Amino acid sequence: FGGTAFSQKRPVKKPQAAKKAAIFAVIDDGETVSPIALISNGKLSEPVNGGDDLAKLTAFGKSYYKPKTSYRLIFGGADAGIVKIASFDPKAECSKDTAKISVESKKVKLNGFVMALATNAASASKAAAFRRRPTTAEKTEIESLVRAEYEKNKLTPKTLHYQNLTAIDTNGDGVAELVGSYWIEVDKQTRALLFFIAEKGKSGKYAFGYSDYRRVGQDGVMSGDIQDLDKGVYHELLLDYFDVDGDGKAEIFTYTQSFEGAGFDVYHSVGGKWSKLYSFSDYRCAF
Repeated sequence: FGGTAFSQKRPVKKPQAAKKAAIFAVIDDGETVSPIALISNGKLSEPVNGGDDLAKLTAFGKSYYKPKTSYRLIFGGADAGIVKIASFDPKAECSKDTAKISVESKKVKLNGFVMALATNAASASKAAAFRRRPTTAEKTEIESLVRAEYEKNKLTPKTLHYQNLTAIDTNGDGVAELVGSYWIEVDKQTRALLFFIAEKGKSGKYAFGYSDYRRVGQDGVMSGDIQDLDKGVYHELLLDYFDVDGDGKAEIFTYTQSFEGAGFDVYHSVGGKWSKLYSFSDYRCAF
């Protein structure tokens, strides 16, 4: 017998990289998720941005926004329900990197500035974690600190306004940290904004572990109307908290709405002092 033997090699498939865990902001009265970060080995990195090209947006959608994909709803630092992806359109105007969702929860009703997080990242559940309104005593003590901060900036507030003030427990010790977004009317065309994280010290009194004071005039508002700030634009607001790196103390996630997109910040605590661990600016569309 004579002949030639041919050996055909099958193409070797390259192993696909494992999809990174992700964390999202649950906004718009619980109807939308917006990506904040990807998570790998306790580190945060930028996800897709609304200004990215269609190919990148589409690829992100295939990985994270398939209809009926489920994520854990995080509220009060712990599981509080399920977030399910309903739809995603990478060509949608001003929402190219967000998805429409439904929320299933018996514990939480999301509305206005009561927002949350969604994630597929693993975390240890904390039975002691909570999220609640501050007590009258807590609010009184905090507002004395807020007034002192304004006075330090040579302002004497007649009336304190706030977008939210929330008691949370980032380390499960039962002692509340307070996260707040306050503002005062300096004059008809100027507002002074204050975002802070306050923690109770060994003395039993609260002090700011982090604060950010900003003064905004009407000429610095993209819409040209200072009253947009009174409704929440440009204010840094609490989303919720989640232990990203597994050190037993959760990071605080915030959301800042602007006219062309949104900003997301994540804060980490060391020794009672809070600092920014991560920031992400998401461009949506031109105003």
